Amino acid sequence: MLVEGGVPCLTGSLQPVRRNLSETPAPPPVHPLLAIYIERRPSLVRAFAARLGSMAAAEDLAQDLYLKVAATDPNAVIDNPSAWLFRMGTNLMLDGVRQSRRAAGRDARWIETDQTRLGAEAIVDGPPADEVVAGRQRLAEVAAIVEAMPPRMRRAFQLHRLNGQSQAQTARAMGISVSAVEKHVASALKLLLERLS
Repeated sequence: MLVEGGVPCLTGSLQPVRRNLSETPAPPPVHPLLAIYIERRPSLVRAFAARLGSMAAAEDLAQDLYLKVAATDPNAVIDNPSAWLFRMGTNLMLDGVRQSRRAAGRDARWIETDQTRLGAEAIVDGPPADEVVAGRQRLAEVAAIVEAMPPRMRRAFQLHRLNGQSQAQTARAMGISVSAVEKHVASALKLLLERLS
């Protein structure tokens, strides 16, 4: 390694690169339609806001339009770029209105299937959310109590009360008498009532 002017450099095929600092790289070519969009953006937003009745919605639409313009072929020939921008913005606006109407229709149909009407009042068929949460918590408590039961008591309770088998079927499945099943199930119910209250 040689040192030239206090800077180490490699010998051989690799030579230090010397660049004239006054040379600046050429800027990338500007997308012609994007340049017109940037110039016309304030008037586009005003026109969209007048139609939509909301400046925030107009800004969102202008952003969507920017994405569409950026995705177009920079070499595409467009006769009247300003008119094209307004037409594309209007098409995006109409697509948004259609999507909103479809969503509102879906929501209305869902509400109709989930509610009953009594005159002008809507009655929700399902339980309130707080009752659903409380029910889930109670079910988790019951499941924990059942899991903590002695094995034979738990098996008799699950077969008879949870699976719906008769006492005789439970007795046969467990290989015990019907009176033993009755005792296990009664003990399980007593344990549940004590722990839940």
